[in-house]
Amino acid sequence: MESLTMLLNGEEVTMHIEPDALLADVLREHLGLTGTKEACGEGECGACTVLLDGRPVTSCLVPALKAQGREVGTVEGLSSGSELHPLQKSFIEHGAVQCGYCTPGMLMSAKALLDRNPHPTDEEIKEAISGNLCRCTGYVKIVEAIKAVSSD
Repeated sequence: MESLTMLLNGEEVTMHIEPDALLADVLREHLGLTGTKEACGEGECGACTVLLDGRPVTSCLVPALKAQGREVGTVEGLSSGSELHPLQKSFIEHGAVQCGYCTPGMLMSAKALLDRNPHPTDEEIKEAISGNLCRCTGYVKIVEAIKAVSSD
């Protein structure tokens, strides 16, 4: 077992994990943060996207020990108590959520984009979410939801 200490959604967390544990598994199984989804397990779909030091990563491919001493952000960390993050509100208002499986990863990729570029073009939004697959919405409403937050 190895010790892992990270800043998770603003709070320091320390735990003991297997050296080969993946970040997605630690978040879901050890910490109960099931908002991070795992679908493909190959880094192709983006459902498991979290922020590592503010950058989107596919957590199903990241060894958990790579988070040692770093900041990890998950979809659970977006809201403040019962107050939804503006991106979450916008996804609801624009009907950008259907089955919802891709939504946590999509939100995290969008947050990373808006943190570094508060007023992206449609093309920049599409590029930022290009690693997140959605089988339900066709992306139009997702892009509209992100664009609406960037216009605020």
